[in-house]
Amino acid sequence: MQEKLRRLERAWSPRTVAVVGDKRVTGYMWLRAMRPFTGRLYSVQVDPAEIPGIEELGIPNYRSLQEIPDEIDYVLCAVPRAVAPRIVADCAAKGVAGVALFTSGFAETGEEEGIRLQAEVARIAAEADLALVGPNCMGLYNPRAGIRQSGEQPTGESGPVGFISQSGTHAINLSLVAAHNGLRLSKSASIGNAVALDVPDYLEVLAADPDTRVIAMYVEGVKDGRRFFQTLRRVAREKPVVVWKGGQTEAGARATASHTASLASSTAVWNAVMRQTGAIPADTLDEVVDVLKALLLARAPAGPRMALMAMTGGPSVGITDAFARAGLEVPLLSDASYRRLGEFFNVIGGSYRNPLDTGGTLGQNPDNLRRILEILDEDPHVDAIVMEVSGGFMARRWVTQPEALEGTLGTLTAFRDRSAKPFFAVFYAGHMEEAALTIRPRFQEAGIPLFPTYERAALAIRRALDYRRFLAAADGEPA
Repeated sequence: MQEKLRRLERAWSPRTVAVVGDKRVTGYMWLRAMRPFTGRLYSVQVDPAEIPGIEELGIPNYRSLQEIPDEIDYVLCAVPRAVAPRIVADCAAKGVAGVALFTSGFAETGEEEGIRLQAEVARIAAEADLALVGPNCMGLYNPRAGIRQSGEQPTGESGPVGFISQSGTHAINLSLVAAHNGLRLSKSASIGNAVALDVPDYLEVLAADPDTRVIAMYVEGVKDGRRFFQTLRRVAREKPVVVWKGGQTEAGARATASHTASLASSTAVWNAVMRQTGAIPADTLDEVVDVLKALLLARAPAGPRMALMAMTGGPSVGITDAFARAGLEVPLLSDASYRRLGEFFNVIGGSYRNPLDTGGTLGQNPDNLRRILEILDEDPHVDAIVMEVSGGFMARRWVTQPEALEGTLGTLTAFRDRSAKPFFAVFYAGHMEEAALTIRPRFQEAGIPLFPTYERAALAIRRALDYRRFLAAADGEPA
């Protein structure tokens, strides 16, 4: 690994951090964001009016990086753009591993001065092998180390998801939405204009990171298309890579130019890159989170054949249409399965052909859920099982009888642990959103992938299946 990538690794897991230029007018946002940092935190500020406020935070302040009597791993720089080259040069002279430029106003403005200053900071960083993140970015996030892009982000507990984002807002929101869905990040980088380190560099580091099992990214454009393609193709064979592409429409492409000065690629070219590299495409933040759930919380489906369980008749049709539209199959079950189901299934107002209309059967005897799951597990026509758990009567019962929810979760987790077939759940809250606030966290704590709609579940499962097929084809195995 080249020197600047080794420095990026060091900056992403720092022992020492310096924040340059934070001010009271922003509430010392960066110094406060770094308060959970487990190492040594310093401030660099020359304005005498700002120093008392920094000292009130209990953070030692120095007038320059050179005065800090410590080796510095990571610098977060929040100075005006005209000052940025001098700070980057100071980082290089100090031997800093990496610096993130929160500062904006560079090439993304289209102004001659912004373009000139960006070229200057890029030159300084390149000459020193300095890991320069940005400019126009929110920098690095490592929850275990306690460095953050925002004071809202959780720290302490790490997770398996690495994220690369050309948008600072998307970087922060992904970490928060993922946590809300029971998923945590290992590391995240908001890379902005990416003048010194581009997407492939961050991919390289996350591919080598033992804490990162899945990589996701939000990208508007890349500078070296061939290198991006080659790196993505190699990394996707090692770890799943979920790619959310911004600027896919003509209007969106215009927006990317003013956001991060990125050049958009045609949709056809981008789709071809996804197919040929094995990367998993996503169009929204929610879709990224859904795919992460499917990849991390369940086994990969061996094939496209779904056994679908709904509570009542109408939803059984809706869930079937959603999965069929996603290119997944809803086959008839085996004759042996039908014989076994016929022994106890309530067909008055119900059906068990596939989809299974299970409301009446589960209402008769909670143990029937275990029996149904065992039959589907042994059915040779079934590759994965999806259960709708959003019937209003079920949600109301779980709220008034928490022991019933615990019993259902116990059955589902026991099945998940012993079965080779993946299990997924769908909870459409509808008018029961208040009940969902109680129910969703319990599924998350149990590690059961729960989706809010049939369509989102179907698409996420299809993406996971496509990735499994890509790996099988890459290894020369039958898909």
